[in-house]
This record gives sequence, structure tokens and C-alpha cells, in this order.
Amino acid sequence: MLFSSLLIGLREGLEAALVVSILVAFLVKTDRRSALRWVWPGVAAAVLLSVAVGAILTYTTAHLTFAHQELVGGTLSIVAVAFVTAMIFWMRTAARHISAELHGKMETALKLGPLAIVLVSFLSVGREGLETSVFFYASVQTAQGETALPLLGFAIGILIAVALTWLLYRGALRFDLGKFFKITGVLLVFVAAGVLGYGLHDLQEGGFLPGLSTLAFDASGVLPETSWYGTVLKGIFNYSQQTTLLQGIAWVAYVAIVLPLFLRPARAKSTTGVNR
Repeated sequence: MLFSSLLIGLREGLEAALVVSILVAFLVKTDRRSALRWVWPGVAAAVLLSVAVGAILTYTTAHLTFAHQELVGGTLSIVAVAFVTAMIFWMRTAARHISAELHGKMETALKLGPLAIVLVSFLSVGREGLETSVFFYASVQTAQGETALPLLGFAIGILIAVALTWLLYRGALRFDLGKFFKITGVLLVFVAAGVLGYGLHDLQEGGFLPGLSTLAFDASGVLPETSWYGTVLKGIFNYSQQTTLLQGIAWVAYVAIVLPLFLRPARAKSTTGVNR
């Protein structure tokens, strides 16, 4: 789970950090440095809320019955998949105009006052933070309650994201963000497919979905999860040596539908829709 958690932390962290850097750069370039003191409380509040939500989801479910734990875990895994899917498609389409959109929001907030600046900062960062919290919980579930590896992965990913954004902001580093988001998007499709399968398996174990005993395959003798290569597959793709038919169908269907849609060339916008 270290790799998949690191990937989510890196992707979400970079998005959030880029949002903050865009807001900061806008205020600096327009000679409104005094407003920066209102940006940081909004960012801090968004981070604290995300950590709190992640902690609440992770630790409060331990007191539920087994069936309810499986229901909550399975449902939130599916919600996490929806968040990640929306995230990769949103960044694919929004990357070109996110800077102008954030500039417009901050310009309006500056006219309204300090509270509006705090709110813009909070909402801009909070979306990525809440997505990360839900996916962190799903990662803990797929790691079978072990929080150390997912937490380490998220922490490393976020630290790398902050460092990359700082270097980009200072002009010490340049790379194609579009390619970066495309590559990480492809990897996240496979990670999300695994989380979807695990979430459905949770619901099957809790008795909320049928087919727990109907296996698509049993590779425990050939590709056991305890082997190093099984551990790698489980950590990256949430591989299960005993995959139910429902899990297998969901995994294949998700990848078969989402991956081609994500990789298809973006349609050129008409001139009437530019710069709105």
C-alpha cells in the first residue's frame, strides 16, 4: 500500500500546493502582499479539517460491529474511487484555465474583505484534502487496518509534492505538468480499480452483496499475497489472490471504461467558448 498511498499523496498534494502557489503568486505579482496573511489561515484550516476527517473515519469505525465496519469500509472505498475518478478527469480538463479561475476568485475575494480571502483559500485547498482523507481511509482498509504504511506513503507523497511546487515556484525546476498528470492519472486508474474491487468485497463479506463464494480465480497457490511479487501487486493494484467474480468484473469494467475515456484526445473548444 506504500506505492498507491504515495501516488495519491503526491497527486493530491501537488494539486493543492499548486493552487496555493497560484494564489500566492497572484497576490505577489499584483503587489498585494498584505493579503497573504489571510491566505495561510484558510490553508491551515483546510489541512486540519482533512486530517481530522481522516482520523475520525479511520479510528471511530473500530467500535462498529463487523458487518457495519464492512458496510462503512466498502461504501467509503467506492466513494474514494468516485473522488479519484472525478479528480483525474477534472485536472485533465481544468489544467488549462485553473490559474485564471483562481485569479478571478481571489480578485473578487479581495474586494469583499479578509474573510472572503480565507474562504477562497480554504475551499481551494479543502477539496483535495477531503478527497485525500477518504482515500486514506480506503487505503487503511485495503491494508487490513494497518495504518503505518498508508500514512507513510501519504506523508512522503505530500512532502515530495510540496518540494516540487516550491522548486517550480522559485523557477529552479521545470517539467511538463500535463505529462505528469497524464502518467499519474493512468496509474491512478489501476489503483482505483483495485480499491473498487476491495470495496465490493467488503460489502460481500458484510452480507450486503451476494457472491462471496463465487470466485473468478484462486491464485493462492501460484501467486500468493505473502510472496514478494504478490505483496508488490497488492500494494500497487490491491491484488487479491482469491478474487470474487463481482470483484473481477468490476475491475475489468472500470479499467475498460475509464482508461480509454481518460486517454482520448481532448476536443478543441470553439472560439466562442474561450476565456469565459
